[in-house]
Amino acid sequence: MEIKINKGILSLVEGDITKQSTDAIVNAANKSLLGGGGVDGAIHRAGGPKILEECIKIGGCETGEAVITTGGNLKAKYVIHTVGPIYRDGLHNEPKLLDNAYRNCLKLASSKGIKSIAFPSISTGAYRYPLSDAAEIALKTAVEYLKEHTDIELVRFVLFGQKTLEVYEKVYALISTDH
Repeated sequence: MEIKINKGILSLVEGDITKQSTDAIVNAANKSLLGGGGVDGAIHRAGGPKILEECIKIGGCETGEAVITTGGNLKAKYVIHTVGPIYRDGLHNEPKLLDNAYRNCLKLASSKGIKSIAFPSISTGAYRYPLSDAAEIALKTAVEYLKEHTDIELVRFVLFGQKTLEVYEKVYALISTDH
């Protein structure tokens, strides 16, 4: 699914984020930046040791913030690492922290001249953020950013599994009536 927003494109696909040829891919990292499970582990394995070396030099990342490293052996030139919130009950600033994670990745991409970026569904795996709530935050943030900025040409959500893609498509259909 592709949607034109301002001068950019918002794309929703099912697939493997490590195989994307966008300028940057986003890693749903943990605060240590030392690798982990899920998307984080897959990106570190596919990208090779250069990514970890740069992560060690950076020294960590706070929830909602974003940092950038090389893409190592990936097709993407860069990996933007962000830490999404661990979901407790939605009453501990989780929506704002998740919004910040997406927004700070987009701002960092803009500042580095990155034209295309691929996101996973941040915080919806081990961090247990409810998928439809997380999708709404992710999509609203991306749509808003594309409306306000013309430097990023493609924001792609690379979703793991058909079910996740379908949730994102349904949520987009609901929020698109808002604008």
